Amino acid sequence: MDTQTLKTFLLLAKLKNFTQTAEQMFVAQSTVTNRIADLEAELGKPLFTRNKRSVALTAEGHTFCQYAQRMIDMENAALQDIHAIKQYESSLHVGTTNTIYECHLQRYMKEWIQEHPYAALKITIGHSNDLLRALQDGILDVAYCYMPLYKKGIDCQVFAIDELVLVTKSADALWQNGIKKEELPRTKYLFCNFALQEVGTFIRELFPPHYQFPFEIDNSTKLIPYLLDLGGISFLPESLAAPYLEDGSLVKIPLLDFETPKICCYKIEKKK
Repeated sequence: MDTQTLKTFLLLAKLKNFTQTAEQMFVAQSTVTNRIADLEAELGKPLFTRNKRSVALTAEGHTFCQYAQRMIDMENAALQDIHAIKQYESSLHVGTTNTIYECHLQRYMKEWIQEHPYAALKITIGHSNDLLRALQDGILDVAYCYMPLYKKGIDCQVFAIDELVLVTKSADALWQNGIKKEELPRTKYLFCNFALQEVGTFIRELFPPHYQFPFEIDNSTKLIPYLLDLGGISFLPESLAAPYLEDGSLVKIPLLDFETPKICCYKIEKKK
């Protein structure tokens, strides 16, 4: 089970086309076919169903996808660590969600680089679940995410606590005196699909079931330009909104009859 075979499997799982997979890997189509056949023989399970019109993953293929990616990631991490030994005195691989990086971690990483001029720093931006898996696989040295991990051999500490605030651009004075929970569905709400503990569920439950938001994005740091240009309202972590609140481009909307949950950020690493 070599790396090229695993990469071939993952690309075919993505493209679902043998010809396109061969073209992107610069190999003959027969090579792709043989690699997949060898992999299926080694695993003893079919990974794809194929006919003249389509290629699809089997249930076993879906399960194997995450393990194949993890094996490639672990091999890459091992090679980088081995080569870094000759180039640097030490190295640090940090995993973080995008929001935590933007709100809290970036300035610390800059300080770390200045304080450790002979060390290599690698930062991986990802989702909490993927970061925790990479940490346990030994790919990451430390993970900053919104999900705690309480497990033997793991040190999990609260890194930062954030407030969730409702904001709008300063030129929009419609809700400057505050808003009630029942009024939210009547607003132009720009929705960010937060993967922040119960925060995402909390926001969705403020609206009717299956409510269709006029705008939706899965990255809170990318939402602000839309908020400033298009208007409307949105919940954001206060640390993310802080620069815009300070310069007056955004303002808070008082909540009249409900409160928001706290957002906890965790620093997680293996005990040493």
